[in-house]
Amino acid sequence: MRAVARRAALGAAAPVSAALLAVLVAALVLVASGHSPWHTFTVMADYARTPESVVSAVNRAVPYFLTGLAVAIGFRMKLFNIGVEGQYRLGALSGAALGAVIHLPGPLHVAVIVATAVAVGAAWAGVAAWLKVVRGVNEVISTLMLNYIATALAAYLLAEHLSSAGSGVATRRLPESGWMPSLNPLLAAVGVRLPPTVALWGFLAIAVVVGIGVHYLLTRTWYGYQVRATGLNPDAAAANGIDPRRMTVLTLLLSGGLAGLAGLPYLLGQSHDYGLDFPAGIGFTGIAVALLGRNRPAGIAAAALLFGFLERSAQILDLDGIPKEIVTIMQGVIVLSVVIAYELVKRITARQTARAVRARQAAPAHRAGQREVAL
Repeated sequence: MRAVARRAALGAAAPVSAALLAVLVAALVLVASGHSPWHTFTVMADYARTPESVVSAVNRAVPYFLTGLAVAIGFRMKLFNIGVEGQYRLGALSGAALGAVIHLPGPLHVAVIVATAVAVGAAWAGVAAWLKVVRGVNEVISTLMLNYIATALAAYLLAEHLSSAGSGVATRRLPESGWMPSLNPLLAAVGVRLPPTVALWGFLAIAVVVGIGVHYLLTRTWYGYQVRATGLNPDAAAANGIDPRRMTVLTLLLSGGLAGLAGLPYLLGQSHDYGLDFPAGIGFTGIAVALLGRNRPAGIAAAALLFGFLERSAQILDLDGIPKEIVTIMQGVIVLSVVIAYELVKRITARQTARAVRARQAAPAHRAGQREVAL
């Protein structure tokens, strides 16, 4: 019991120490630039506590949570899917293009858009899976290069084939049957009333279901066991009948499918079309979120909320004459320090495990020596 508590404490120490170090570095930067750290953090905290800011932070966190899950699925098997950025872009573009030309009842319309985005994201990740298992191409290289191809392909399709006349460089607007209703009525039912211009995206409910599903898949299913076994020791897993090539393909397809969902909260909840102003960088932020959340859905959710609150609170800094780039510095420091902290925790845990093994091995010899002395 004591060993379990010690491991839990070590695991919690990494993200906590990373956050504290980020605050410390940000404070030093603020002092060097002539601003008060206490005043800055107070302004950020006060602004982030308003209902509008909370809703905005949660909305921002939903795409980060989905990309974090996509990255974490690969990390569990030592696969680095750096291509989440391209996968969610093509998924959102495909969903927007198809959703704009079909007319179905509301729930079915949304379901078709979601299924399209998932399928396209998985297919794009499948290219990297094929390159790895057939040609031996490292997935870091292939997924990174596929990001550039996806960005160029999306721009070409948008400019030449999918843009609608009179809407600029953007797809046709989704009919209302393809929109997801906001969760504002639920908030109103518990006494939280928001301005008409503020909406809690309905895709939050789907993200919660997806997070629970991923947790169950990784911890309670045969597939999850195979992922963990292959990630820990591919040779031992293969010796026990687990096909690493098959697991590579399945895991990258699942990762790409989850990535395809990441652009839908914004598409179905706010923009209702895909244009040049569609959010970018969500996939790369998802890598940081997955690292901070230790590849676990609950931790990823907490990390996504942290990034969402940091980005929302940064909006008030410009109005107060404080450079909002301080938030970017904090995010970068969190990512760097958490990687270092996890490596330290890993080494400490390995050292403690080795010490415990030596102690157990020495105990029988010590007892045997005592019996010989007694005789």
